[in-house]
Formats: sequence, structure tokens, C-alpha cells
Amino acid sequence: MRLILVGPPGAGKGTQAGRLVADYNIPQLSTGDMLRAAVAAQSPVGLQAKAVMDAGGLVSDDIVVGIIRDRIAEPDAKNGFILDGFPRTIAQADALAQMLSENDLGLDAVIELRVDQSKLVDRIINRAAEAKEKGEPVRKDDDPEVFKDRLEAYNRDTAVVIPYYEKAGLLTVVDGMQSIDDVSREIESVLSKLDEKV
Repeated sequence: MRLILVGPPGAGKGTQAGRLVADYNIPQLSTGDMLRAAVAAQSPVGLQAKAVMDAGGLVSDDIVVGIIRDRIAEPDAKNGFILDGFPRTIAQADALAQMLSENDLGLDAVIELRVDQSKLVDRIINRAAEAKEKGEPVRKDDDPEVFKDRLEAYNRDTAVVIPYYEKAGLLTVVDGMQSIDDVSREIESVLSKLDEKV
């Protein structure tokens, strides 16, 4: 099962990916985590990424794609993976399609968690308040101002991949404003229909 989860920050992608990892026994591939791991492992592409990040630059598509290529070649990704935070651009989506086709692979689905963005800031404020109540650290990106910047960046840069995958016939939209369990059930329903087609 090779999936991409798309949606703005705060839509619940991480939560749903965590559940899918447990259900399907496939890894969640988060570009941020993979970049950090590649840098820590001092792989060739990790060293390239470190040099760019140390200089305060943005890691190029080539480097990000190289990290994804290395990661999906690892044994735990043999039966599939969940991509979260990639692809962020049409160029990255094209590179992913080429990379998969070189290995005679394809994507099974792209699931968009569609949310009412006007209500996302409230959701983030609540999430931060709940973390404080539990004595847990509040995520840096749960600061409302930081979050608004991330949302703008998503709408400007990343949302363009949604029509790309819709045109390819891979996109399924799930209402991300439902409860976590209802979103999980809807995703499960989408994936079980894919299993029936196989």
C-alpha cells in the first residue's frame, strides 16, 4: 500500500498516518524526519542536505527526492509506505512518479484531509491548551502566528499537488473536520475498496 496524505497543517495527517502504520505495518515517511535521519547517518545525500541547512538555505528538490529514493529502497518500505509532507510541489510529484515507475511501482491512493481552514486556528489553540493541561510540551508550530504562516505557505506552495493527483485519478477527499475515529473509518473504507480492486 503506497499512500500520500495531503492537507494543510493541523488537518490531522500525522494522527491518521500513525494509525495506518499500525494497521498496515508500513512506515510513515515524513520528509523532516528523513532529512534529520539522513544528516545523522552522514549519508552522501544527508551530507549535502546538512551543508545547505547549515548555510541557512532550503533543501533543494533534488536532495529531498534523493532522500526519498534512498528511504523507499529500505526493507521496511518494501510492502509500501505513507508519505506525509511530500510531494510539496509539482516538480516533486513528477520526480516521485518517475522514481516509482523506474521500479515498476505506482501510488495506490492520495487522500486529502479536507478541512475548514477558518476553524483550523481554533483547533491549534485547543491542541496547545490540551498539551499544557496534560503537562506536555507545546509544539513550536502550534503557536497561532507560526501556524498562520505555515497555512499560507501550504496554500501558496503545496495545495497545487491536489489538482495534479485529482487529474491522475488518484485523489480521494475525506472530511477532516469529523472526529479522529470517523476520519479513520472513512480512510479505512477508501483503502478497503482499493484492496477489493487488486
